[in-house]
This record gives sequence, structure tokens and C-alpha cells, in this order.
Amino acid sequence: MTSPSTDYVVVIPTLGRPSLTACLEALAAAEGPPPLQVVLVDDRALDDCTPLPAGIPEALRDRTKVVPGCARGPAAARNAGWRAADATPWVVFLDDDVVPGPTWGTDLAADLATASPRTAGITARIAVPVPADRRSTDWERNTAGLATAKWITADMAYRRDALESVDGFDERFRRAFREDADLALRVLAAGWALASGTRRTTHPVRPADRWVSVRLQAGNADDVLMTRRHGRDWWHHADAPRGRLPWHLAVTAAAGASLLCAAAGRRRTAAVLAGLWLGGTAEFAWARIAPGPRTRDEVVTMAVTSALIPPSAAGHWLRGLVRHRRVAPLSVRPAPVMPEALPEPVPERV
Repeated sequence: MTSPSTDYVVVIPTLGRPSLTACLEALAAAEGPPPLQVVLVDDRALDDCTPLPAGIPEALRDRTKVVPGCARGPAAARNAGWRAADATPWVVFLDDDVVPGPTWGTDLAADLATASPRTAGITARIAVPVPADRRSTDWERNTAGLATAKWITADMAYRRDALESVDGFDERFRRAFREDADLALRVLAAGWALASGTRRTTHPVRPADRWVSVRLQAGNADDVLMTRRHGRDWWHHADAPRGRLPWHLAVTAAAGASLLCAAAGRRRTAAVLAGLWLGGTAEFAWARIAPGPRTRDEVVTMAVTSALIPPSAAGHWLRGLVRHRRVAPLSVRPAPVMPEALPEPVPERV
């Protein structure tokens, strides 16, 4: 049994993906103090009443509970999980497609024991395995970015008091995107600190179809919500990449203006604008093709999706402007805060 200050529960929102079994097996096999409870939040569609398709290891079976997430997205699912969990000082959020390392429990206990009273959360060190025998695809590079992302809840321990002080995750974030950065910025604004931990977790690249990059553009609406809440410089505070939205808007505007000019009979202007659209699309496609494996399938996918991504990004951005037009900013803005760094473990002398 761990000391009261390091007691923890694990909350895993899940859609019932096969990776959940591997996650639970790694959690059960990890060295160190086990969680006092594991809460699985079933966030599948409400009409899916089948049991979660996951094998719960025997070591966790008597301490695992399943609660409904009502298909409201990962932010709401995590809130449902930590509020339904036993009252412990710490709540560790895991994604259902991560694999905790072999010494995860021991390292987590060290992270929690070293935390100062003002430490609200402690990150893990995320590793994303990519192929060693070839260049990574666009999707693999996208996933690899999780290894350097700040405060992601793929593996993030939060103090329960801190979660209560900011009322948990903002459930307006319906996708697994920006809800973790929003929570971190609100926690910092409330006067807490965040720390970098020593435990290690692997985030494999899960399978995805060729249209995944187009679907991901829905996150542009979430970026609008982030700007409404945290101001235009939230990218700096969250240490998040700015992305290509301004470029996507320009390329989409060129395409739209070209069509309007053509319809109005202004062919020369339409041709110039069409050339700008084509050049912008080609530049974007090559920026995605050049670092990749350049296989026939990858090149075709990048070419087609590079034409679809700019209008998709623009459409979702406009949707976000409408949906979140009445969202009020935080009353307190976070100042840039350097994260607390937990000390590296000292090797034992033999």
C-alpha cells in the first residue's frame, strides 16, 4: 500500500478499441504500487449496450469499474471517470492506446512523492515508435508529435484538488484535441504548477485510413475555442505549433475567388487566382511528400488530401467562429510558467 500522499486511481476513457487490452495488461504487469482503482469510461455510442471488448487482467479485476461516458467525447469521459472514482489524492489519466512501461508504477510513485504541494499535474515521457527501415508516413509523423507535446493526457497525473479547483475538463472540447492544453492553462492560471515526470509510456501509431488528415481538420474549431478562452497568444503559453491555418485560408480564398471570377466572365483574373490555388496546393503537397517514404500510395494520398485539407480547415474554422462566438475569456490570464522538473532518479550503488 502506498502512502496517503501518493495513492492514485487510473482513469481510461475508451471506445472499446483492441488496444485497451494491451494497455491494461501493461498496467497490471508494471513494477511498483498498483492503482487503488481503475475506472474505464465506456464512451461508445449510447445504442451499443454490449460489454467492453477488453480482457481485464486478474490483478486488476477486483479494482476495476466501468462507468458510462454517454458518447460525449474524451473530456466529458475523463470528468465522468475521475468524479466516479474513489477519492484519492491523485488521478492518472491514460489513453486506451498507450502501453505503460515495465517500471511504470515505481516511477509514478517517485513522481508523486517528489511533487511539491503546489504541483497540480505531472507528465510522463511519451515514446512513439516509428519504422527504423524507412521514412515515416505523414500519419506516423503526426503521431510522433505526441512525444514532444506538452501536458497531453495520454499519460498525465493530476492532483484531485487541482481538478476540483478548475471544475475538471471543459466538455465543449468533443474531440481528443486541445482539451488537455486547455486544462493545463486553466490550472496554471489558478496558481498551480505543472511538472515533468520520469515514468515512461509508449504510444504506438494506430492504424488509420488515407482520409485521417482531412478529418483532423475539425480541430480548427477547437482552436477557435482556445483563442476565445485564452487569447491569441495561447499557442505560446501551451508551447503548441501554430499550424498552417492562415495559409489554408489564403489558398481556399484563391480557389473561391477564382470560381466567382470565372462565373462573372473575368477569365484572366480567374486564371491568375486558379494558378495561386494550384501553386499553394502543390507546395503543401510537396511539404508533406518530401519527408515521407514517397511510395505510390503515399504520394497519391498526399496529393488528394492536400487539395481537400485547406477548404476543410477553413470550413471548420468558420464553424468554430459561429459556435463559440459568445464564449467569454478567462478572467485570469496565465503568465508563461516554466514547468517544475522532477529530479532524475539516482542510480543505486551496487
